[in-house]
Amino acid sequence: MLWYGYCRTLPKVHRYTLGQKIDNLLVETIEAIATAIFLNKAEKLPHVKRAIQKMDTSKVFLLILWETKSLDTKKYIALSLKLDEIGKMLGGWAGQLKKQNSPNELSGEK
Repeated sequence: MLWYGYCRTLPKVHRYTLGQKIDNLLVETIEAIATAIFLNKAEKLPHVKRAIQKMDTSKVFLLILWETKSLDTKKYIALSLKLDEIGKMLGGWAGQLKKQNSPNELSGEK
């Protein structure tokens, strides 16, 4: 929701290019997360990794918006903090899935 409010205030030159690209990446991140939620543990990791990749790409585009002064510092920081928090959660989820799906875990060894 935060991004939606900020996207509408971007200059037209970036609203329909970088803004739209970020919007699409965030939607694709949500789709990947929603897909992973409903899969069994062995199938989740590729979707979580895809969500991380989409999130990281959106952060790069946000940085470009900030560097071109299309997004002010206050808005950039607010968005970055939220995206970093989501990234940490996704990274933790991916780590947990890797641990659960590791061959040692599957065979009962430690």
